[in-house]
Amino acid sequence: MKLTLVKGWLLQGCVTAALLASGSVSATELLNSSYDVSRELFTALNPPFQKQWQEQHKGDTLTIKQSHAGSSKQALAILQGLKADVVTYNQVTDVQILHDRGNLIPADWQARLPNNSSPFYSTMAFLVRKDNPKGIHSWSDLTRSDVKLIFPNPKTSGNGRYTYLAAWGAFSQQDGGDQAKTRDQMQRFLKNVEVFDTGGRGATTTFVERGLGDVLITFESEVNNIRKQYGEDKYEVIVPQVNILAEFPVAWVDSNIEKNGTEEAAKAYLKYLYSPQAQQIITSFYYRVYDQKAMDAAKGQFPDTKLFKVDDQFGSWPDVMKTHFANGGELDKLLEQGHK
Repeated sequence: MKLTLVKGWLLQGCVTAALLASGSVSATELLNSSYDVSRELFTALNPPFQKQWQEQHKGDTLTIKQSHAGSSKQALAILQGLKADVVTYNQVTDVQILHDRGNLIPADWQARLPNNSSPFYSTMAFLVRKDNPKGIHSWSDLTRSDVKLIFPNPKTSGNGRYTYLAAWGAFSQQDGGDQAKTRDQMQRFLKNVEVFDTGGRGATTTFVERGLGDVLITFESEVNNIRKQYGEDKYEVIVPQVNILAEFPVAWVDSNIEKNGTEEAAKAYLKYLYSPQAQQIITSFYYRVYDQKAMDAAKGQFPDTKLFKVDDQFGSWPDVMKTHFANGGELDKLLEQGHK
């Protein structure tokens, strides 16, 4: 019996090899380079797309691999040779750099998919411990000397940059555009940061598992999923009334898909993110979407908040990066002043 089984396996292997050689059976593999806290989202999105792909492409087995870290680190890895087929990031600049510094994608990459190639979006939220002991409700509350903050480093994380810009924008609107007052608020805000992790998931670990800080600031999607995972009775979520629109841009990496032979699958994968099925899955992870039916179905899940765009408040992303996050920029100056 054992001999018969071995012969069967050998025969099956020979048949499979012959089919592969003839092109009757094929295997496609995609690598999705994504931001730090998107693991669970794409773990949920990948299987239904794989099923759809394999139903439409009989004989093609599709595998999707994921790579996660701070979005800026991920972009740098691609520039250094990581052969990712698609990128699903949380900031425009981390996709744009693939054109600016590597010419791996075209200049008009944002025009290739709807909503500036952003299939979903989010905003920033605060996660506080049970009963909100510090009485946190607004960005201004985060400048008090008795409040300790946890959020990712804006130098390495799109999550961190959105947090910084959300705070600046809220303070600026509150201060009537008085830059001196806004800088003073930002200095106190940054002085309260207890730990600057490199990415969003590291910040979550610091707050939840190490128990540091009074407030974790991260994407609305992340704080709600933390609360579901670690106990809804242990944490509360606060979405401030003035907030930032955080886009989540995606792109296929033209240079890589050409070399990898994955153009059709990579494009289909990103287009799938706009489908009703995917949009519904995305809202289940507390991301906001442009599909009104999906948002209506998730009514009550997303508090009302006044969102401002980065471009409207700060100018273009290149200007933002140069002014605030380059070496010697506003972030560095505020941190230095806060520690004097």
